[in-house]
Amino acid sequence: MTGIWGILNITPDSFSDGGRYVELDIAVARARAMRAQGASIIDVGGESTRPGAERIGSAEEQRRVLPVIEALTAHGIPTSIDTLNADTAAEAVRAGARIVNDVSGGLADDEMLRTAADLDADIAIGHWRGPSTDMYARAQYARIAREVASELRERVTAAAVAGIAPSRVILDPGIGFAKSGEQNWEVLRGLDEIIALGHRVLVGTSRKRFLAETLDGQPDQSRRDLATAVTSALAARAGAWAVRVHDVGATRDALAVASAWDGA
Repeated sequence: MTGIWGILNITPDSFSDGGRYVELDIAVARARAMRAQGASIIDVGGESTRPGAERIGSAEEQRRVLPVIEALTAHGIPTSIDTLNADTAAEAVRAGARIVNDVSGGLADDEMLRTAADLDADIAIGHWRGPSTDMYARAQYARIAREVASELRERVTAAAVAGIAPSRVILDPGIGFAKSGEQNWEVLRGLDEIIALGHRVLVGTSRKRFLAETLDGQPDQSRRDLATAVTSALAARAGAWAVRVHDVGATRDALAVASAWDGA
């Protein structure tokens, strides 16, 4: 069955839940709750990548995330580190993280792929065309699903050159990154182009703007979570290895219903 990654943002400014989990005990409680709801991985991030977000230094990022990863590891909860910084990735893995989740696919930090090659961890490589401050200016495509797959293939090659075995690679189509609302839907409809590359595929649609646009422009959080659960179930049906969400329970239920429908 498709895995569920629970999102845990240790940030003051993430688009959906900024500031809610910056205290260690609250963050741990949230992670434990998501784990109990069915999360296979808790994805811990200390820097917002929302549209227009400004970068922070890796020292501040590590101050936010490392105590959380250490605490979750002590509780036996598997974690990934959502980071653009190679030094944060290295410290997080030392603290217990099992996966490096780089939405830039190693493009934001030239040391990321070489660092990941030396770590005892898998790496999720995201499709990315530049920083959050101006990502939409780069949303120019002719056949977007094919182009996203091609650009991810290039990053897989770069990872191999750096010494990362193909078995350690996870691909993320980068929903919401340098893509308009309709372009996100085109990528999802063409997910088979990315799955055909032969790697595990992680899909993250959770609470993103294109879902709000598809509803009525101003849906509340519960409606965004329902839309996320539906897209996650459809991604699973298309062959996604895992989905990344804020509301683990709603997505777990959607995946269970879809599995029953399919007779799985």
